[in-house]
Amino acid sequence: MASTAARSFLQVAVSEEATPPLRAVQIEGLVILKIIKHCKEFSPALVTGQLLGLDVGSVLEVTNCFPFPPDENGNFTVKILIQMREEDEEIEAEGANYQLEMMRCLREVNVDNNTVGWYQSTLFGSYQTVELIETFMNYQENIRRCVCIIYDPSRSNQGVLALKALKLSDNFMELYRNNNFTGEKLRERNLAWVDIFEEIPIKVSNSALVSAFMTELEGDSIVTQCDHDRLQFSSSQFSERNVEFLIDCMDDLSMEQQKFQYYYRNLSRQQAQQQAWLQKRRAENIARKNAGEEALPEEDPSNPIFKPIPEPSRLDSFLITNQIANYCNQINGVAGQSFSRLYLMKALHEK
Repeated sequence: MASTAARSFLQVAVSEEATPPLRAVQIEGLVILKIIKHCKEFSPALVTGQLLGLDVGSVLEVTNCFPFPPDENGNFTVKILIQMREEDEEIEAEGANYQLEMMRCLREVNVDNNTVGWYQSTLFGSYQTVELIETFMNYQENIRRCVCIIYDPSRSNQGVLALKALKLSDNFMELYRNNNFTGEKLRERNLAWVDIFEEIPIKVSNSALVSAFMTELEGDSIVTQCDHDRLQFSSSQFSERNVEFLIDCMDDLSMEQQKFQYYYRNLSRQQAQQQAWLQKRRAENIARKNAGEEALPEEDPSNPIFKPIPEPSRLDSFLITNQIANYCNQINGVAGQSFSRLYLMKALHEK
């Protein structure tokens, strides 16, 4: 019996150390409504807020949220405050004070006040930026697993709930900590531009009481407002903006490619200079050897041509490529829906 108890204790200890990977994000319906309300009220301005909940096994439960207030310039930025360490700790930043007070009030009314990430709005899916990665890294210094909920009000107007949960991949985080995004390191890690972010499936959860209440609120009409939104033909503005952003991203990607072309051109020129210098030094050493003198070293670290040229980081090009793929997918989705609606209207007119 003692060995069985000891073995079970060890099994529990090992299971606690081996944290299972994050498989899903479970969000309560009220939290989604709060996020949508906050993002739509300030649209097209970008807003952020805090996510609260529990980390249970392979599921991250989001049970509450609250918005961040705007700064003096009217901008919304993510303030990072991981849990309450000391209640009497003096925090000078106004945003941190607000966040601390909100978490204290939630704890007093017995509501989950554990930080599990943050949410933010986006415009036409333009969220893949260096600032988002830096915020992820700052959060994950204190929270092992956190997510960012992205909501796009512009795409939701097309009759689609544009809500997704993102996290950074482990390979990318390790490279980002080392600040080494050279081509060699990326090939060693087998890291491509699609491996920066990982999208986690979202599950909407409601209590039985809320589900019963929503059933009572349902009308007799089978068609809802969301169904009407899907039948709208005015999707040209959404497509035009996506194409405009896509063109801007293509210009940015072209500038990044010019940086690499300039780097490889300088690298080739340096290698040619090194070969010419080396041949000259070898010829000089042959002459010195014939004259009975000591040969000179074939490498001179003080010579500028032997100074390595730093390779540009590929992070910006990876993010731009991610953004281009996102715009292309959105244009493809909207175009496919538009063609379906046109064929539907054609069939109705023929009848």
